[in-house]
Amino acid sequence: MASGYGDLLRAPYAARLLGGTLLGRLPNAMAALAIVLFLRSQHAGYGLAGTLSALYGLAVAVGQPLLGRAVDRRGQPRVMTAAALLSAAGFALLAVTGPSPLPLAVLAVVLAGVATPPLEGGLRALWPAVLGEGDRVQKAYALDAAAQEVMFSLGPLLVTVVIAAVSQAAAVVLTGVLGVAGTLVVVTARPSREWRAEEREPHWLGALRSRGLGVLLGACFFVGIALGAVSLAAVAYGDAHGGGPVAAYVLAANGAGALAGGLGYGARTWSGVPERRLRLLSIGLALCYPPLVLVPGPAAMLPLAALSGVFLAPALACAFLVVDRHAPAGTVTEAFSWVVTAIGVGASLGTAAAGVAAQHAGDAAAFGVAAGGGAVAMLVLLCTGRILTDPNLGSGREKDRNRVVEPRFSTTHQA
Repeated sequence: MASGYGDLLRAPYAARLLGGTLLGRLPNAMAALAIVLFLRSQHAGYGLAGTLSALYGLAVAVGQPLLGRAVDRRGQPRVMTAAALLSAAGFALLAVTGPSPLPLAVLAVVLAGVATPPLEGGLRALWPAVLGEGDRVQKAYALDAAAQEVMFSLGPLLVTVVIAAVSQAAAVVLTGVLGVAGTLVVVTARPSREWRAEEREPHWLGALRSRGLGVLLGACFFVGIALGAVSLAAVAYGDAHGGGPVAAYVLAANGAGALAGGLGYGARTWSGVPERRLRLLSIGLALCYPPLVLVPGPAAMLPLAALSGVFLAPALACAFLVVDRHAPAGTVTEAFSWVVTAIGVGASLGTAAAGVAAQHAGDAAAFGVAAGGGAVAMLVLLCTGRILTDPNLGSGREKDRNRVVEPRFSTTHQA
């Protein structure tokens, strides 16, 4: 397994692009906590701090597909660099003004969120150009999905370290600075500078005119509900089982399961079309959430939490392949960015729904929300299989599904 991923990362620019993207996306894992802790240090109430943090998340969800469409039209360096600088300016403005005056604080978090560069979608658009399509791209998608688990574990830890060493305001500023740094690592690489989207057919719906992509976004929305619900339910479970670090252990076990699943999935070669494989993975994902409703003691809960994560990264990696196959020509970055938005919005609603469930019916009900989200995601894919697999019902690119694309960059160049 290790040698397979090692070969992948030794491909020209592969390690640089993956590392830069993860660095530039650290703000996604840091911002919510950094904003809340900073505003609380400025004597803002939990309600205001939570609202502004949620507003940041909503702004990210709105901005990603818009910036993704701009990248498809104008290329990565110009759009992503400008966006990263504006986002960093938003974080800096918040650190200077704090919660008052409120309109300025709102402007700061909205700017920081809506201008977040679409690095996630941009990287996935680059993989076929760097690696050639086929098994190597599938492996890269799996590694990407698994690496996210590490990123979302390191982000909150980094916020805590910076606050302890410097201040809450420094954590907010650093969040924006890391976004700029990671973006510059990516956009100064040759593949990013030279990448151009395919010629696109003008359409106001952009990537959303693909019915296959619409189905996938619906499924991703409900996967997001499951993810958001698990995060809240873990906190409720921890409170019900002695508090302390119990919630962190549950979430860490879930992340470890996703990491293992993603790495294992990418380590082998898969035959057949990814649309059918995605339906099978969605069944596995849906079946692994209901056992959490049993809410046993921590000794039994941690293996169940790990199991609930095993199919997550493989399902996402397979979904990325499906996105690339169904995105209309010239809209691939926008399409990937819509996936980010669908999961993010679903996660926000899942967190809210699980919070209501936990308050009125306890931690088991909160985990039930996660199980429901996974089940509906599975049903969406199972009930709309013909749209995903019938060439006459998709995006119009399916006629080229089986093409093999050679890497566009000479292996003699070094990253």
